[in-house]
Amino acid sequence: MNDNFYPSITWAVPVSRSNTAQLTSIMRDQSFTTWLVASNTGTGEVIVLQTIKWRMKLHIAVDPSKALGERAMLLEPIEQETPLILSKNEPIAPNALRKPNANDAQVLMWRPSVGQPEVVIPPKI
Repeated sequence: MNDNFYPSITWAVPVSRSNTAQLTSIMRDQSFTTWLVASNTGTGEVIVLQTIKWRMKLHIAVDPSKALGERAMLLEPIEQETPLILSKNEPIAPNALRKPNANDAQVLMWRPSVGQPEVVIPPKI
């Protein structure tokens, strides 16, 4: 399996009509549960072999006025937490086997310094 995570983000305020670059930082904190399974294609039975939990956190400072390659700087964390292989497997949540999957469930929120947060892109259902 090869799961490539490649999010994108806009430089401009996503709830504005202006395309002026105003992005100053990116903060992400995502938790994941991954199951290694064996599946019987004849019967449809799925057996959980291993359950892995992991988390991806980051905080990036952005200066859109700088040249390409110099605009972003990782602030924290410098190293990610090590994935945790559980000693006791968890059952697969039924919703993990159908949509919305992790990519379709993502939401883009605009959280201005002043004012209320706004949903820019809702989850795909």
